[in-house]
Amino acid sequence: MAQLGRPGLSPKEKAELGRRWRQGESLSDIARALKKGGGSIFGVLRLRGGIAPVERDRSPIALTRGQREEISRGLAAGLSIRTVADLIERAPSTVSREITRNGGLGRYRAAEADENAWDRARRPKKCLLATNGKLRSIVANKLKLQWSPQQIAGWLKTQFPKNYDLHVSHETIYRTLFVQARGALKKELRQHLRSGRVMRRARTATNKGQTRYQIVDGVSISDRPPGIESRAVSGHWEGDLLCGSRNSQVATLVERKSRFTMLVKVTRRDALTVAKAMSRQIRSLPFKLRRSVTFDRGPEFAAHKKFSIAAGVKVYFCDPQSPWRRGTNENTNRLLRQYFPD
Repeated sequence: MAQLGRPGLSPKEKAELGRRWRQGESLSDIARALKKGGGSIFGVLRLRGGIAPVERDRSPIALTRGQREEISRGLAAGLSIRTVADLIERAPSTVSREITRNGGLGRYRAAEADENAWDRARRPKKCLLATNGKLRSIVANKLKLQWSPQQIAGWLKTQFPKNYDLHVSHETIYRTLFVQARGALKKELRQHLRSGRVMRRARTATNKGQTRYQIVDGVSISDRPPGIESRAVSGHWEGDLLCGSRNSQVATLVERKSRFTMLVKVTRRDALTVAKAMSRQIRSLPFKLRRSVTFDRGPEFAAHKKFSIAAGVKVYFCDPQSPWRRGTNENTNRLLRQYFPD
């Protein structure tokens, strides 16, 4: 199993990895920027479920290294705690606690005290779902019922409007599932998440730099006629491919106006096989109900020209980083994953 230290990333490189991942850069681009293998980068991120570690920083209210040096010099000069506190513009009680926890008046050393403070700040704090048993039980039960973290967070606020101890954000649920599973939510609950992903990605995530995702001569969704966007006319579809275990695939076609859904079993996920299967299915419809199909930019739709000619429909593609523009199909796929095994 990959570990955070094994890919040979320095603290600075790990911070850079986290920054680029949160900005939505692809694994390929990050690997090239850090001059590391893509597998190493993936291993580091997967350990935390795609939640990149945040670079550690000192609290703005904590004593600085310079202030600790002033305390050390003041004690060496025989100054009182109150006088030292005035010099660094901090409360006498703050200075007193600082000295007491770091050896006392005769043994206080600024460098050692600063290192101790940094180490103490690193101690892991238990997350909300680890300390609140009732909330943890509610969240776990809802996840088992295939509720999404967003649904759970919203339901808790409406069900217990004044009981803030039973409120939790969807991000906290995700973070607990992927990072803080020990003592809180069991990692097995991840299998109930609709997306089925092993790790989370930023909203701005992109596949830029990964040439296998390029669609040649694809017409952008931005060039679709306004009538398609308004759902005023039937016959405009959104399509995608759901992939499961044991080389199983199901193509989905959702009509934008009626939300009518067709499922197409696909024997293989290569572009030609997908194009043939989907065109055969859509040709079974009356001509007026097959006007256009909008796909994402997955490699399984690279044979879109053959599909367009065979099915007699116009084909459009979502722009990179814009899956929400095929929202009807995306939502349908998430629901289908609850009933189809991975």
